[in-house]
Amino acid sequence: MAEALRALRHRNFRLYFWGQLVSMAGTWMQFMAQTWLIYRMTHSGALLGLISFAGQAPAIILGLLGGLAADHFDRRRLLIWTQTAALLQAAVLGVLTLSGRVEVWHVFALSIALGIINAFDMPARQALLVELVAREDLSNAIALNTVVINASRLVGPALAGLLVAVWGEGPVFLLNAASYVPSVAVLAALTLPAALPKPLLSAAQAWGHIAEGVRYAWRDGERRAMLSMLAGISFFGAPFMTLIPIFADRLGAGAVGVGWLMGASGLGAVAGSFWLAARGGVEGLPAIAAAAAGAFGAALLVFSASSSLLLSLLAMAATGWGMMIAFVSCNMMLQAQTSDAMRGRLMALFSMTFMGLAPLGGLVAGFGADHLGAPLTMGIGGAVCLLSAALFSRGGAGRGARAALAVAALALVLASGARAEAPVTLAWDDCVALALRRNPDLASSRGAAEAQRAGYRG
Repeated sequence: MAEALRALRHRNFRLYFWGQLVSMAGTWMQFMAQTWLIYRMTHSGALLGLISFAGQAPAIILGLLGGLAADHFDRRRLLIWTQTAALLQAAVLGVLTLSGRVEVWHVFALSIALGIINAFDMPARQALLVELVAREDLSNAIALNTVVINASRLVGPALAGLLVAVWGEGPVFLLNAASYVPSVAVLAALTLPAALPKPLLSAAQAWGHIAEGVRYAWRDGERRAMLSMLAGISFFGAPFMTLIPIFADRLGAGAVGVGWLMGASGLGAVAGSFWLAARGGVEGLPAIAAAAAGAFGAALLVFSASSSLLLSLLAMAATGWGMMIAFVSCNMMLQAQTSDAMRGRLMALFSMTFMGLAPLGGLVAGFGADHLGAPLTMGIGGAVCLLSAALFSRGGAGRGARAALAVAALALVLASGARAEAPVTLAWDDCVALALRRNPDLASSRGAAEAQRAGYRG
C-alpha cells in the first residue's frame, strides 16, 4: 500500500490530491444530474448525445490552443482561472434549475461554456503533475490522479442519484459549484518556483508551436499508435455514459439506477487505477493497455445485451476497469517519453483523444440509439473497441484483428437479441404511462389507451 501511495509524500501533490477529490466529486455529481435533467425533459437519446457533444466538443477545436497555453503560461494560475470559471458555470445552472426557468438551450449554452473552460483546464492539469512530484514518482502521481477522478466518479453519481430523487437537480448543481472552492484554495497554497515570464506569441508563432506539437506526436510510431487506439475507443466506446439513462429506464431503475450504474463504472475504474499505482514503472504497459481496451469492448457487449440490473452493474464495473487502465497506461507512457517543453501540447493531444472525440461519438451514439436502439448502438461500439485493441496489440496483430472481427459479428447478434428480450408484464398504470409517453397522441383519447390494455405488454 505504501508503494501505491508514494507520490503522496510530496506536500504539493498531497494538497492537490485532496482538493481535486472534492472538486471532481462535484463534477461527476453535476454530470449525472444534468444527464438525468435532459432525459427527464425530453426522453431523447439524440439530445443526450447533443448535450454530451456540446460539453466536450470545444476540446477538439481549442484543445491544442489549451496545450500551448499550458506550455507558455504559469500552469497553476491558469488552473485557478479555469476552476473559478467552472464554479460560476455550475452556479448559473443551479440557479436556473431551482427557479424553474431552465430550458434545454440553457443547458446547451452552459455545456459549451464548460467545454471551453475544460479545453484549457485539462492540458494544464496533466502537465502540472510533473511540477508536484520528483521525476521518479511521476508515473505513480499520474495513476493516483486518476484514482481521484474515478473515486469521485464512484461517489459522485451515486450520491447525485439519491439527491436528485429527493431534492431534484438544482441543489446538485449548487453543490458542484461549492466543490470548486477547496480546489481553488489548494492551488493557491501550492509552493512552486516562480514561472519564468515568456514573451507573448504572435498568431503565426502560436500556430507554428501547435504544428510542432502535432509533428512531435505523429513522427514517433509508438506515440502515434497509442493515440490512434485511444481515439478509436474514445469515439466508439466512451459515449456509453451518454446512453446510461436509457438503459436505466429499460431496467426500471430510474434516476437512482443511473447513479448506481455510473458508480459501478467508477468502482471498476478506481480498482484499475489503484492496481496501476501499486504496479509502478512503465515496463509491459503496451500489452496491458491493449488487453484492457479489449476487456472494455467485451464489457460493453455484455452490458448492451443485459436485461438484469445485477449483470449490468457488473458489466459497468468491467467497463470502468478496462477503459481506465487503457487510458492511464497510455498517459504514463506518453509522459515518460516526452520533454517538458512539449508536455502541454502532447497532453492536449491526449485530452483531445480522451475527451475531445468522445462527444462526437456521443452525438453519433445518441442518434444511433434513437434509430437503431441503444443495445445495438452500444454493441457496435464494443465491437469496434475490440478491433482497436487487436490492431494496437504488439505481435500477432493480424490474428488479433481477425479474432476481433469474429467477436464483432457475435456482438451484433447479441446486441440485436437484446432488443427483442422477453416481454415483461407491467402494472396497468405503468402500461398506460409508458404508452402515453411513447405515443403522445394517445393523451387526447383515454379510450385509445384503454383499447391497448388487454394486449399491451412492456
